[in-house]
Amino acid sequence: MHDIVQEYYGQTLQNTGDLKTSACCDISQVPEWLKPLLARIHPEVLTRYYGCGLVCPPLLEGCRILDLGCGSGRDVYALSQLVGPGGEVIGVDMTEEQLAVATRHQAFHSDAVGYANVRFLHGYIELLDELGLEPGSFDVIVSNCVVNLSPDKDAVIRGVHRLLKSGGEFYFSDVYADRRVPASVRSDPVLYGECLGGALYWNDFLRLAQRHGFADPRLIEDRPLLITEPELAQRAGAIRFFSAAYRLFKLDGLESACEDYGQAVVYRGTIPGNEHRFVLDKHHDIETGRVFPVCGNSWRMLNETRFREHFDFIGDFSRHYGLFAGCGRALPFDRDSGNDGLACC
Repeated sequence: MHDIVQEYYGQTLQNTGDLKTSACCDISQVPEWLKPLLARIHPEVLTRYYGCGLVCPPLLEGCRILDLGCGSGRDVYALSQLVGPGGEVIGVDMTEEQLAVATRHQAFHSDAVGYANVRFLHGYIELLDELGLEPGSFDVIVSNCVVNLSPDKDAVIRGVHRLLKSGGEFYFSDVYADRRVPASVRSDPVLYGECLGGALYWNDFLRLAQRHGFADPRLIEDRPLLITEPELAQRAGAIRFFSAAYRLFKLDGLESACEDYGQAVVYRGTIPGNEHRFVLDKHHDIETGRVFPVCGNSWRMLNETRFREHFDFIGDFSRHYGLFAGCGRALPFDRDSGNDGLACC
């Protein structure tokens, strides 16, 4: 599968117009806040980019970030502006043609923003331990529609957990299916290159994440995907595909379900760009100044991470009230096409 992906992204695709599905790009989804960041990035980097909206959490200033499958470097260069001169962004990719575009514009980027804080590494996201990166050294790891392209997703998630600091998070967008994808779809070069053939059944993904130490994956946003070419749609059959953004926190003590300890948080409205509300995930849109009941896991995701100073915390873990209301187990994705979320693969 590595050969298929390298050929597809290194040679077959030359610009975003070559894509055959909505899985990797819909330019209408680029948000207004991202446009000034993109304006400082070299045009060739933008042309050879096959995603859209930047997949990243808030509060990144000073953070150390790893971008998995960075391609031509667009997200690396955008993130470098968000972390500022006190942070660092490292991109890793296996496609030499894409990395060549990224690396030849490093001087252009440092001149545009006034500092140099990016690096690019050639390697495989399944072999992160071979890149010389220190375990527990990253605040945030991101990827934009890349994990589905890996033939060994267990190794990817295991490597991510190893590299994150305690309290760090894997914040990423990817493609998921409503069932296990059959071999006929997995082996189709175009469907695989378009991020569909390698899509995980959503419930298998949750099990995989939990197996490697991410006890409570949180869905942020999602949207159904369209296969715009009739022949490809026929080959994909009845499978429904979704683009979804998840965040996985590396935290000891998270439980496998949302347990109720009578706790609540109050958001102070102090995170830049998030003055009126803070979105932890799809079910936790926390309005500034309002008491917001949370389960024990959500409490820890806010109290034991870089977000702590931006919240007031009510309660503790001294008394348990059972399963938190609304802790469901059904298909988590929206089934209509009206959701224009940040998930952009």
